[in-house]
Amino acid sequence: MIELYPAIDLLGGRVVRLRQGDYADETVYGNDPIAMARSFAEAGSLWVHVVDLDAAKSGDPINRPVVAAIVQAVAGVSKVQTGGGVRSVADAEELANAGVARVVMGSAAVREPSLVAEASEVVPVAVGLDHRSGEISIHGWTQGSGLMLDDAYELFPTAAVFVITNIGRDGMLEGPDIEGLTRSAASAGAPIIASGGVSSIGDIEALAKIPGLGGVITGKAVYEGRFTVSEGLAALAAAQEAQS
Repeated sequence: MIELYPAIDLLGGRVVRLRQGDYADETVYGNDPIAMARSFAEAGSLWVHVVDLDAAKSGDPINRPVVAAIVQAVAGVSKVQTGGGVRSVADAEELANAGVARVVMGSAAVREPSLVAEASEVVPVAVGLDHRSGEISIHGWTQGSGLMLDDAYELFPTAAVFVITNIGRDGMLEGPDIEGLTRSAASAGAPIIASGGVSSIGDIEALAKIPGLGGVITGKAVYEGRFTVSEGLAALAAAQEAQS
C-alpha cells in the first residue's frame, strides 16, 4: 500500500517551505503546526511527515517539543515520521519516547551507517537520501557527501524505508523525478518514499505506478492549493485499485 505523507517543515516553530533547500528562500505557511497536523489527520492521512529544519542545519533540536505536541494531537489517527537533526541513538530514543513512529536519519546515517542499525533497535528508521544529480547532500543540504545515491542502499540493510529527495525539484512544483525514483525503487532493499516536486494529482497518479513505492511526501502543493490531502489520498487509492 502506498501512503500519503503530508509534510510539515518546522523553522523557528513556524510551518515553512524552502525552495531547493535554501534557508534564505523560505515561504511561511502558518504559525500553528499542531493545527496543521490535526487537519491532515482529519482529512484521513495515516501519516504526518515532520522535518525540523533548525535541527537539520544546526543540530539544535529546538522544535522537538512541537514534534511531541504534534504526536499527541494526531494520536490514534495518524502516525508521525520525523527527521532533521536525528544524529544519534539518543535522539532516536527521545523521539520514540515522545511517540514518534519512525525517525528519519540523513546526514548522520551517511557519515556513520552503523548508526541506522543501532537506532533501528529502538524505533523504525527511514534513511533520508537527499541528492543533487545523484550525489547525496548532508548538513541540511549545504554540503555534498561524495556518496552516490545508487551506491547508498546497500549500506543500510536495517532501513525500514528510504526517503528519496531530488533537491533540484524540492519546493519547485515541477513534478517528481519519475525515472530516478523508478530506478531507486528497483534497487533499494526496502520501500521508497518519494519526496520533492509533487505538484498535481497527475504526479501522484504517475508515482503510484512505480513498483516498490511505499509512499509520497507532499508539502508545497497542498499549501498552495494544488490539491487537498483528501484528494491526494483518493488519487492514491484509485490508482492502486486500478492496478490490482
